[in-house]
Amino acid sequence: MREATVTRKTLETQISVKLNLDGGGRSRLATGVPFLDHMLDQVARHGVFDLEVSAKGDLHIDSHHTVEDIGITLGQAFAKAVGDKTGVRRYGHAYVPLDEALSRVVVDLSGRPGLEMNVKFVRARIGEFDVDLAREFFQGFVNHAFVTLHIDNLKGENAHHQAETAFKAFGRALRMAVELDARSAGVLPSTKGSL
Repeated sequence: MREATVTRKTLETQISVKLNLDGGGRSRLATGVPFLDHMLDQVARHGVFDLEVSAKGDLHIDSHHTVEDIGITLGQAFAKAVGDKTGVRRYGHAYVPLDEALSRVVVDLSGRPGLEMNVKFVRARIGEFDVDLAREFFQGFVNHAFVTLHIDNLKGENAHHQAETAFKAFGRALRMAVELDARSAGVLPSTKGSL
């Protein structure tokens, strides 16, 4: 069972994440940040993961701590659920369009955290959501999932579409990377013998 439950409590936030990598794309989300709930639902559906996230944060200040800490906690849950990575594909990629927008995401379950995010949002906010927080979410995720992640928005004239294509592609790339490869059963996908 490639599942994990992780809780994180700080003076700023209380986060709980439950993740099943071999789920059916179901989500139960209560982050207090509606746009993030929408994006996490896309990750669950397109990754075909079961994902539950509940969060209480200092939203009276802003959403920064909550969004970042959800990324951190999801990264921890992901690392725990994927385990030692034996038999997985390791690499994943996806191109996802939405009307005029197109994003590409490539992930490596490398054991080395790294984020290259090239998304030039056409506006600073999507509703109440500050688009800078997308980077904070992904940075928190990669730092604690120990993955290398490249996110490129190739086209887009609508900030919502830009974000949605990035999150959908993220889910699909993760799905590919964690998929068990029958040809590599019992093998760690690394020439170093360690990930």
